Amino acid sequence: MTLKPSESLLVSDEEEGLRIDQLLSNRFPDYSRSYFQSLIEESHVLLNGSPIKKRLRPQKDDEIEVSFQLPPQIDLQPEDIPLDILFEDDHLIAVNKPPGMVVHPAPGAYEHTFAAALLHHCKTIDRDQFSPLRPGIVHRLDKETSGVLIAAKTIEAHQKVSKQFAERELEKIYLAITCGPPKEGILSAPIKRHPVKRKQMCIDENGKEAISEFSILRKAGELCLVQVKLHTGRTHQIRVHLKDLKAPVLGDSTYGSESLNRKYGAKRQLLHAQTLRLTHPITGCLLELTAECSSDMKNFIDQIDRT
Repeated sequence: MTLKPSESLLVSDEEEGLRIDQLLSNRFPDYSRSYFQSLIEESHVLLNGSPIKKRLRPQKDDEIEVSFQLPPQIDLQPEDIPLDILFEDDHLIAVNKPPGMVVHPAPGAYEHTFAAALLHHCKTIDRDQFSPLRPGIVHRLDKETSGVLIAAKTIEAHQKVSKQFAERELEKIYLAITCGPPKEGILSAPIKRHPVKRKQMCIDENGKEAISEFSILRKAGELCLVQVKLHTGRTHQIRVHLKDLKAPVLGDSTYGSESLNRKYGAKRQLLHAQTLRLTHPITGCLLELTAECSSDMKNFIDQIDRT
């Protein structure tokens, strides 16, 4: 990463009310939102000359001063973090990832990752065969998304499972709590990087093919429990498609409804990777991996059932 000098900027009309970490990541798309969060926590971001908190929302014509810092060198170390194991043998491990766990280190999230927990639990993984920061990791889930996450213990298993993901030879089913009912059935709407908000995705005819299949399981008032079958696996696909269907994921701070997130007290995007069906890369047997929702999502499901 090339280090920029310190910079000052004034908040525009369009930026008023944005969280300061989001505002900065929009202004400087080469740097992540989590990178700016780390700068804010270390008092390298000043608002009108004073240190601030990342949740602060600047006003028009406020002055922001950013002192860019080099991120620390990342040396992935094993960490004794409990894992909710769904399946494990000599070739694969599957866990129910809790919301809030980052899959692998990135700026602003260097520790307490699934990758670190994996290295501690699977001491036989040959790190020299894998990416230094992603040993054995085949796919990822967003930090706030819970559910089935698999990793390979050997390079052969990794290559064969990665091929299944790339060639869409497996089945991925998610659950989501949505704000309003989406249109049921298959949505095919291509997705690409947002031209201005570089940390977001958007629907665009020039994007990559993205296909999701939606079924409403239950609904009550403004909330729905929706099952999503992914036919492709684009970044933020479910969240972007549900936004397009006017039924965003409850708790989604990027694509969702800020007013409904506040109304229902949703602290994170209520999205859960419920089931993954794949062929075992070595034995050839069918694996069906299913993970229970975390307690916060169960509470919303119970709320829908009671209404």
